[in-house]
Amino acid sequence: MTETSGVPEAGPTPVHWKLVVDSADPHAQADFWAGALHYEVEDNSALIERLLELGALPGAATLEFHGRPAFRDLIAVRHPDDPYDPDSGTGLGRRLLFQRVPEAKTVKNRLHLDLHPGAGLRAGEVERLTALGASVLGEVKEPSGQWVVMADPEGNEFCVH
Repeated sequence: MTETSGVPEAGPTPVHWKLVVDSADPHAQADFWAGALHYEVEDNSALIERLLELGALPGAATLEFHGRPAFRDLIAVRHPDDPYDPDSGTGLGRRLLFQRVPEAKTVKNRLHLDLHPGAGLRAGEVERLTALGASVLGEVKEPSGQWVVMADPEGNEFCVH
């Protein structure tokens, strides 16, 4: 906080965050969620190429993804309007990071995303997400509202309101 005239001023609102999602195939998950949220898959290729040249990253830790080098075990998607570091390609705002883990999802999520496409748009959004690879798990109709429970390609639940 800065202070002028004896009154503390608040700094900028913190919006730099990432939600980390365990996955079997981080790159497929990144493609799905980038499409689902209208986000962009981060391009870390410049950073990866520098790390490879320096010998700081083994080639086995990378793969080719969308025609460019990517980290083998993690990749992120970011909101297209948020800033990013041009040297690393890393987003500086709202992000989802998918990291490879050896175990499969086995229980209900403890955290999930709720997508709100707008009044009267739920059915079309469910259809669009299904075309991207999601599946419908059920429909909920309660006095508090209605929504569709869906799962992404790896079974992570989310809701469309």
